[in-house]
Amino acid sequence: MSERANFGSKLGVILATAGSAVGLGNVWRFPYMAGENGGAVFIIIYVACVLLLGVPCMISEFIVGRHGQANTARSFRSLAGGTPWAVIGYMGVLTGFLITGYYAVVAGWCLQYVWASLVGHLQGDPEYFKTYFTELSTDPVKPVLWTVVILMLTYLIIEHGVRDGIERASKMMMPTLFILLLIIVAASCMLPNAWAGVEFLFKPDFSKINSDVFLGALGQSFYSLSIAMGCLCTYASYFSKYTDLTKAASQIAVIDCLVAILAGLMIFPAAFSVGVNPDSGPSLIFITLPNVFAQAFASVPLLGYVISLLFFVLLSLAALTSLMSLHEVSTAFFQEELHTTRKRAAQVVTVTTAVIGAFCSLSLGAVDGLTLAGRSLFDWFDFVTGQIFLPIVGFLTCIFIGWYVDHKIVRDEFTNWGELRGSYFHLYLFLVKYVCPLAILFIFFHQLGFLKG
Repeated sequence: MSERANFGSKLGVILATAGSAVGLGNVWRFPYMAGENGGAVFIIIYVACVLLLGVPCMISEFIVGRHGQANTARSFRSLAGGTPWAVIGYMGVLTGFLITGYYAVVAGWCLQYVWASLVGHLQGDPEYFKTYFTELSTDPVKPVLWTVVILMLTYLIIEHGVRDGIERASKMMMPTLFILLLIIVAASCMLPNAWAGVEFLFKPDFSKINSDVFLGALGQSFYSLSIAMGCLCTYASYFSKYTDLTKAASQIAVIDCLVAILAGLMIFPAAFSVGVNPDSGPSLIFITLPNVFAQAFASVPLLGYVISLLFFVLLSLAALTSLMSLHEVSTAFFQEELHTTRKRAAQVVTVTTAVIGAFCSLSLGAVDGLTLAGRSLFDWFDFVTGQIFLPIVGFLTCIFIGWYVDHKIVRDEFTNWGELRGSYFHLYLFLVKYVCPLAILFIFFHQLGFLKG
């Protein structure tokens, strides 16, 4: 058996894994939730949740992946020792696989908007932008085509392996993403009345503090870091034995928070400049923001054209870096469990997720009959993975590491077999055993509507 591939540098580890965490949720969900839940108060709670929940959960997945030196399912299986705990790994792979399919649809929309920006189609009144998105999402051909295109781009990266594919692409895309973010933030903050948007995001509104704000920040911290999707565990299997897991998790968490906050600085100043209240969900990035950019830069149309184009390129990069990690979860699984080549495994994942993506896209209105109990197939995939599978896998992973796995194994991985001091090991173990499982249960019940502020 050939030696397992690994990342070639510390920078590669951080950028690739951060790329997994930085996705579309950072760009629209975080700014909107921060704005609606007390601004700076929400951000403070969010950062605290990332440190107390996100980082320990990330370290736990890193420990499983690096110790197992295999795909997520096999890594959990090796630590489970023939017990039913092995099911956690299979659930993680399944979750990542299903998310890949419907996430690619949204990523495909981003590519369509890059093209539309490039050829100058994103011009008009607010009603035009609403009609444009509605027609796109319900079109039977375009979204499916773009879904296939984004998955093919992902495949071309994944088939080249860990160093020549994932790491090399991450080293190009993540710095580019940051540069684009900073350019758009600068342009947005220089608009008239932009400071009102900055205040909206950063001025604390303590009157809005309630349990929903805490649970919302808790949930956002969990999902924004790609926890329980198999991504972190799979990438950690490519870490070297010298990688400081705690330091890596902390750096990735900082990058994720920074991107989310910069996204807020990109969106709110521009929105307030033209008096538009940002919405949530797809309507924000595909309806509201194109309208905001068109109005905000109306006096300088060329600048508006450039900013709109750069924004959707940014979105596409964020989507692609996340898709890479999601795709790799299933590719590694099929390659090792079916004893096939990386190329063949990547082909299987690309084709099957493209089929899932096509059906999800068509369920949004192009084809009748792809709904169940009033939900489209797309919405069902989102609900089952996001609100059922992710909390369950995250909860079970914490219980597995905190209560089942030999603490000597956990400590050895945490301290790189005694090379690191491991000063925070007991704090980490306490958080994983008690705090994180309870927090994830709160997220789970809150999402299902059992807990309200």
